[in-house]
Amino acid sequence: MNVRAEDWRKFLKAKLVYQMPEVDGTKITVTKKTTVTHLDNQPTVIGNNLNQTLARTPGVLVSEQPTPTQFNFSYRGIGNPQESEFVLVMQDGIPLEGDWIGFPTLYAFPMTQSLSEVQLIRGGSSLLYGPEPAPVINLVSKRPAPGTPLTVTTENVVGEHGLFSSYNVIERNQGAWAFRADAGYVHSDGTRANDGSQNRQVDLYLGYHPDEHQLWWIDFHAISDVSGDPGRLSYTQWQQDPRTATTPYNRDWVNRDQLVLGHTHQFDNNWSLEAKLWFTYEDLVNRAARAQLPGQPLPSTTTLQDEAFRTYGADVRLRKSWGQGNAFTVGTVLFHGNDPFRQWSSTDLTVARDDHSGTPVLNQNRTSQYASLFAENVFRLPYRIHIVPSVRLEHEQISVDETVKPPFLSRPLVNETDRRNVPLFGLGIGNDFGQGNETYFNVSQGWRPLRYFDIASPFSNLIPGHAAALSKSVSWEAGVHGVPVTGLYYDVSVFWINFKNRLETQYINVIDTIEVNTGDTRSRGLEGQLDYDFFARTPFAAQGQHLEAFINASLLNARFTGSDIPGQVGKTPAFSPDSLIKTGVTWRNARVKLSLTAVSSSAQYWQDSDESYGSGETYMPARIPAYTVVDLASDWQLTRSVKLLAGISNLGNRHYFDRVWQNGLEPAFGRTWYTGVSLTM
Repeated sequence: MNVRAEDWRKFLKAKLVYQMPEVDGTKITVTKKTTVTHLDNQPTVIGNNLNQTLARTPGVLVSEQPTPTQFNFSYRGIGNPQESEFVLVMQDGIPLEGDWIGFPTLYAFPMTQSLSEVQLIRGGSSLLYGPEPAPVINLVSKRPAPGTPLTVTTENVVGEHGLFSSYNVIERNQGAWAFRADAGYVHSDGTRANDGSQNRQVDLYLGYHPDEHQLWWIDFHAISDVSGDPGRLSYTQWQQDPRTATTPYNRDWVNRDQLVLGHTHQFDNNWSLEAKLWFTYEDLVNRAARAQLPGQPLPSTTTLQDEAFRTYGADVRLRKSWGQGNAFTVGTVLFHGNDPFRQWSSTDLTVARDDHSGTPVLNQNRTSQYASLFAENVFRLPYRIHIVPSVRLEHEQISVDETVKPPFLSRPLVNETDRRNVPLFGLGIGNDFGQGNETYFNVSQGWRPLRYFDIASPFSNLIPGHAAALSKSVSWEAGVHGVPVTGLYYDVSVFWINFKNRLETQYINVIDTIEVNTGDTRSRGLEGQLDYDFFARTPFAAQGQHLEAFINASLLNARFTGSDIPGQVGKTPAFSPDSLIKTGVTWRNARVKLSLTAVSSSAQYWQDSDESYGSGETYMPARIPAYTVVDLASDWQLTRSVKLLAGISNLGNRHYFDRVWQNGLEPAFGRTWYTGVSLTM
């Protein structure tokens, strides 16, 4: 019995390097495919290089752009380049979007140095966290380890294109109290005119352990970004000069402040509680004039746009451990958003962000409400079989009260409220077999919340009272993963996602539109991951030496299976490459972390029609060409106090783009280097 117990703990420890615990606090993740990237096991990521951060995260497609205040993820053929609207991104289980329900876009992202790990949960993520048909990406903040003395660290890096990055931490965790405070600053001139940016971040964590069964904590996160917006290019412009700036006066400002109060408690009789209350204020301001085409004069006016989001939330979960390894969880989430949206027209092309002296052209008062109840149970059966049924009941309500509309619209002012109630169900089945192996099967429902723009578009004559029907998904996944030998981890699965009632804008005359459900899609494919530590079975392992190679691949076949648009059935949805391959090798020990990673995407369409657009200066080919990007990063711990950092992003200087709109593309960065030093006291 002792030998078997030692084997079980050994295999569990090995698997937790790559996946989440089967019961993670008050959350059940067994039978849900999960991937964990422990960022301490790779070199420091500078400037939020998300390809490097997510290199070990299979299937997540990053659409890159020069504006550092916007982040774009797609997954398994579900998504678009519009700020990760179909992928739920969270920090410590709390949404990072502007408004989780009415405006699920991602404009703020914490510096990677402040994160300990990145979790990816497929399929059943909607049952754990809430709406969106694609998975959840949960960013886990760093915490001071127990016993940490008072420690101060400063990291300062310089690089190409005027890069300067500074990240500073003070932390302590001894006795009943723990705290961690960080402050970061990143400046870059960018690669195009009007491409400079500044990013500031402050985090504060304060934790109190009154006893070994309780933890109270306060989290405060503040992110402030300001950047120029050099504009989008036609394909012809990109070929002629990818550094062309078409909007030399456009600018973006983002401010996001969040306060979280949390509590965990281990009660008698194997009950545990996790509760979080939060308040977030986010302000998105941008100054935008039309693009300046060759030979055309400067625009005569610019639009100043201000979207504010005041959101409140509560997440309360209980877990009861019972029997031989069984666990039951139940919880609720409550959320409210108050999100005014305003625009002014100004003749000053450099109007300040808080200058509201221009002509009002839009004013919408918008609110969202969301509530959910959910429960799951893992049943442990003979022959190491486990079954997890899940249920979640959700309620959404969004309202828009418009008092000013743009003068070019002829529709009446919008005053509309839409509600929906959504039941979600899921079932997972798994079986442990052999030594450290496990099969898993999961089928889960998900849904796409109705956004403000879906009931009251501020930019078109969307007819009131024509809100679209529910967009809903069913995700199937079956696979096997494990650690059959020391140093080897594998995970391979097949998946099938049916996404019904995709929202599309339909014109009923030249400018009048309604939002209708005209598209159903099917995404199917194979996703695999293989990691191997060549030193794991050698004497080097006892010395803390690791030489890890990894490769993960997503092979995707996504198609429209239904549409009211003639000829659309059978076409490929936008941003659905047939293959997305990520690979790399890392050498690490107590003093060195050296990593070479690569991300390779096959060609993909940028719009659902799979057709080219425009001609001449406005020409945009139907497909985004395939690309491969290689990054090199290193940390060198010279002494206990001094660490050197250096790296090269886009080592091969690949010129490419992967974020495209009908009015242009946004070129990705070329080769850039950085170097710096970190001091710890």
